Amino acid sequence: MTDAGPLSADEATFIAAARSGDAARFALVTERYRRELQVHCYRMLANYEDAQDMTQETFLRAWNKRESFKGHAALRTWLYRIATNVCLDFLEKRTPVPSGLADAGSEVLYLQPYPDRMLPEDPQESVVARETIELAFIVAVQRLPPRQRAVFILRDVLGWPASKAADALELTVASVTSALQRARGTVRAQLPDRRLDWRSPATHELTDDERGVVKSYMDAHERNDLDALTSLLRDDLRFAMLPEMGTTVMTAEDAVDSWVSGGLFQRGHDDWRGIATTVNRMPAAALYLRTPDDPRYRLFAIAALHIVDGKIAELTGFDAGGKPWLGLPPTL
Repeated sequence: MTDAGPLSADEATFIAAARSGDAARFALVTERYRRELQVHCYRMLANYEDAQDMTQETFLRAWNKRESFKGHAALRTWLYRIATNVCLDFLEKRTPVPSGLADAGSEVLYLQPYPDRMLPEDPQESVVARETIELAFIVAVQRLPPRQRAVFILRDVLGWPASKAADALELTVASVTSALQRARGTVRAQLPDRRLDWRSPATHELTDDERGVVKSYMDAHERNDLDALTSLLRDDLRFAMLPEMGTTVMTAEDAVDSWVSGGLFQRGHDDWRGIATTVNRMPAAALYLRTPDDPRYRLFAIAALHIVDGKIAELTGFDAGGKPWLGLPPTL
């Protein structure tokens, strides 16, 4: 696998570090790639904690294979190749989904939100394009078989040419081209109303409309105003509360009724506070609950919202307890 052009300062420094056998020096050179590699692993795995682990495994494997880097490929390319194959190895061993689950798909059992504070800082990087980190995109990609998933991410998200992707995955160019065509068809079917040109300029900032809906969503919780909450939801709401259930399409009234029947907004689950945040470059509300026997509000759940024309079209809820990597205060 080759990238045209002479060695850059990064590659030269990396080769020197590899030859020195100095692990600390090696880590210093490779650390700058951690965040983007972690996003890459997250797209492959849909799970933040697994992505963290596989990124660390990538660096360990890179250290063990350091003598194989000759500078024929860019250092970033070499590391992405290792990370991709680390994820493929992990997916081969991941516990399969039990049969009989509603059409949740494997991604529902493993899906976790990605904290925006851990995204790469460069807003121009394709790895942080909002359209390629939103939950709907991550879920759609999980519908692909692992190797097809890798092809799609390398080719259509990172923009690698077919020959480079083929080298990374030890496939023929024809196999990569065929896999990409199949992957594109699956992703289009999963995201019929979304923009599919992943490499064109993408938005990163929330709109005023999105911020307003998040505030109204939190206010409705704090007031236990079920009518206001219902009015914020589209009547074809796509809802998931993970990992307990798969995605369900329901009316706004049915959604709120199901939450009430599950115990929310009833005594002991009716004293809420909220913090506006973002995950996966999506607007989100961190919800805190205070129970009668506890003087403090404790982090309960995080709701990631996809907002269309001032209404919540998709709501994905996650249990937020025990996840310090979300960067949210545990109590208020």
